Amino acid sequence: MPLNTEPKPLVVALTGGVAAGKTLVSDAFASLGVPVIDADVEARRVVAPGSPGLQALVDAFGPAILTANGQLDRAAMRQRIFSQPQDRETLNAILHPMIGEHMQARASAANSDYVLAVIPLLCETPRRDWIDRTLIVQADPALRKKRLMKRDSINAALAAQMIAAQCSDEDRLQMADDLIINEDDPDQVTQRIKHLHTFYQALASSR
Repeated sequence: MPLNTEPKPLVVALTGGVAAGKTLVSDAFASLGVPVIDADVEARRVVAPGSPGLQALVDAFGPAILTANGQLDRAAMRQRIFSQPQDRETLNAILHPMIGEHMQARASAANSDYVLAVIPLLCETPRRDWIDRTLIVQADPALRKKRLMKRDSINAALAAQMIAAQCSDEDRLQMADDLIINEDDPDQVTQRIKHLHTFYQALASSR
């Protein structure tokens, strides 16, 4: 069988703290025709009813994590992992490898110069060797807290817990090749994304 000599797309990982604006940024790249592979979407696939991923979670946490129709109770699971760090580590250890395999396969199969892989917990993901470049979207933690409370209709305490449960902005910046600040200037964000799009296309073509 002949080897596949087609070049694989450049993989740009997009990450950032909760409510920093990853969806805003990924939607903008998608509008430019860039394939977007979202870890949250892949996470839903790996825990679909009847999947090995969901069974692994039931084995680890018990059937109480399921809804009446056999789906993962996401709200209950989220509350649990943000209040019990050990459970969060167990969940990540089970799902991260599965999600990573799905994302890597989709990235390799994409017919484009580059793809954007949206990985909220990239900082906590041990295997990143399939990623070529890391883009961080960042916003002030106080602003993120307000956004999170409004977006998820949660109280300040839970919002603060969710922010604190993730790695720090400083740790993310150590991983960054590129940075977008998403605070109070949407036009600046748009221009930054267009600039990065052109840069990523050139970088992919030069490989």
